[in-house]
Amino acid sequence: MQTQYVRTSKRGKHHTYSRNKTVVLFRCDACQGVFKRDKGNMDPKRLDNRYYHVCGNCDAKKFAQEKGVESRRVWDMPVSSLKTLDQF
Repeated sequence: MQTQYVRTSKRGKHHTYSRNKTVVLFRCDACQGVFKRDKGNMDPKRLDNRYYHVCGNCDAKKFAQEKGVESRRVWDMPVSSLKTLDQF
């Protein structure tokens, strides 16, 4: 994405210049919608699919609590259980 800016020089002349922004598309893990984020505003480690991504329309804290409950169910399950992981 390219944005245009105008700056004023010391002598009062206006100069236009442009800056390029890299935008990354993510799929929200809560609502499955697609959203954009600037690459420069994110930690490079979080650009991986191993991390969860939540859009601005969804509640990230509620999503994190639900994921915590799911993982606690898996870890608190007895070893002798016949349930597989996809049955949660």
